[in-house]
Amino acid sequence: MVDREAGRRTQHSFAFGAAYDADNLRFGPMVCHDDHLLGDGRGFETHRHSGLVIVTYVVSGALAHTGPDGTTRVEPGQLAVLHTGDGVEHSEVAAAPQTRFVQVWLTAPDDQPAEPSYDVVSGDTVEPVPGARLDVLRLGGGETGSLPAAPLSHVYVARGALLRSSMAEPLQEGDAFRFTDEPAHEVTAGVASELLVWSFA
Repeated sequence: MVDREAGRRTQHSFAFGAAYDADNLRFGPMVCHDDHLLGDGRGFETHRHSGLVIVTYVVSGALAHTGPDGTTRVEPGQLAVLHTGDGVEHSEVAAAPQTRFVQVWLTAPDDQPAEPSYDVVSGDTVEPVPGARLDVLRLGGGETGSLPAAPLSHVYVARGALLRSSMAEPLQEGDAFRFTDEPAHEVTAGVASELLVWSFA
C-alpha cells in the first residue's frame, strides 16, 4: 500500500492503518516495514512508541531524529536503532531534500530495558534483538552476493535491481523476498544495488 500526503510518500509492506489485511500483519518479529520519501523539513512530528525496537536505514538525504537525548543526524548508508523501552516520544524529520529511509519495527523482547535508547550503528550489520540480524549487502552491477540460510529471511531491494533468478522475475527497488526455511541463495545485481537482508532465528 502506498500512502501519500503533501511532502511525503510511504510504501507499507504490511497491513497498516486503514489498509488492514489479516494475512499480512507480521513476518516473525517484524510488524512494520515502511519505505518513506520526505521533502526537506517534512516527516513525523513528536509521537510516542512503546514495546518496539525500531531500525532505520537512510537511503538518501539525511534524517534528523529527536528524542530524550537530543537530536541526531543520520546520513545515507547509516543504521539507527531505537529501543522504545517503557515508552518514548520522538520525531523524525528530513534534514535534506529527497530524504528516503526504510524503517522496520520489531516486537521488543520481554527483557527490553525500561529506559529508551537511540544509537547510530557503525558498519553494515546490526542485531537489534536476540535472534534478529540485519545485514546491508552492497553489490556493484553484475556482482553476485549470498543470502544466508535462516528459518525466516526478509530481503528488501532498497536501491538498484536484481537480475532474474530461479526464485523470481527481476526484482527492482521496493521489491522483496520473504523466505521460510530456505537454504542460502545467490543473487546478482543488474546495477549497483543495496539489499537489506533480515535473518530471523
